[in-house]
Amino acid sequence: MKFRVDRDVLAEAVTWAVRGLSPRPPVPVLAGVLLEATAEGLTLSAFDYEVSAKVTVDAEVDEPGTVLVLGRLLAEISRSLPSKPVEITTDGSKVQVTCGSSRFSLQQMPTDDYPTLPASPDATGSIAGDVFTQAVAQVSIAADRGDTLPILTGVRVEIEGEKLTLLATDRYRLAMRELTWNPGATDASHVALIPARTLSDTAKALGASGSVDIALGTAAGGDGLVGFEAGQRRATTRLLDGEYPKVTSIFPTSVDTVSVIETAALTEAVKRVSLVAERNTPVRLRFSEGQVAIEAGTGDDAQASEAVEATLTGPELEIAFNPQFLLDGLGAIGTPFARLSFTQPSRPAVLSGQAEADGDADESYRYVLMPVRFAS
Repeated sequence: MKFRVDRDVLAEAVTWAVRGLSPRPPVPVLAGVLLEATAEGLTLSAFDYEVSAKVTVDAEVDEPGTVLVLGRLLAEISRSLPSKPVEITTDGSKVQVTCGSSRFSLQQMPTDDYPTLPASPDATGSIAGDVFTQAVAQVSIAADRGDTLPILTGVRVEIEGEKLTLLATDRYRLAMRELTWNPGATDASHVALIPARTLSDTAKALGASGSVDIALGTAAGGDGLVGFEAGQRRATTRLLDGEYPKVTSIFPTSVDTVSVIETAALTEAVKRVSLVAERNTPVRLRFSEGQVAIEAGTGDDAQASEAVEATLTGPELEIAFNPQFLLDGLGAIGTPFARLSFTQPSRPAVLSGQAEADGDADESYRYVLMPVRFAS
């Protein structure tokens, strides 16, 4: 095998392909990245039975061939090479990487033992890349990061025709985003539970593309898989098994108090006040006419308070939240104003965005936050 490829192109492609590989795979061969040089160009693939990635890039191929080398090592090498064309050739059991006067010699791994990647999925539908990336980021913040309930480490994706709903919760907060997409069939109906970390990484990497194809069910090559494709990049991941809890009942059916606050001002104030909030202690928000007072710290501990201008509709209210969970939600809404809806201090609050202080709420993204009990 012998080919030449641009350094930046190689570095980006290898980094994309190996991003999901485990640093300690159960079988050594699964730490590899497969390089296939053909007349069409260079294809890089990686697969660890959970996540697969495949990308094709332009390369000048003199001698076609296939080799398997350590993926993370090749990614580190290609990122550190000087800005010159890279030549990769096979020499017996070695793979030579040459770039300017830099030379690396890598050990070939046995390609016979390498598993076959899942077949390229057929798209169930497509969605704009930037919209997909934003929606996944908004929802995945609420997914559980622990291992106590593996099902909550996923993002629930539900498709009903043109409506796509993403939902995640870790029991302390819940994020839900509804958007429209372009289904292949108007009667498309699917529910899938995708590992949040994998979905987040994939969305970030594919979001720069104009459009992302998503494949679910049999179209993805099997019921337990979901496939993504954008440009020359393709990825599949295994879905989580199990029944997701019926959590939409958490959304309050009625609202007593609504407050609208400038998002940036509230975010900055909560950040400042929470500096004195010791681990696991909440920030308290007291809503009154024209303002919200934010306080943290009690008794002999350090204390802080700040007031932010706010509009209030309904009775005054005092409520407490985990400051980081509140900041996560404020960072996700992506609108100039934040709208907080309450029923009572012990019930979940709903955070959504709106473009103008006296405009309509944007209900396409809702972030439900459980309050923290506090000694009044």
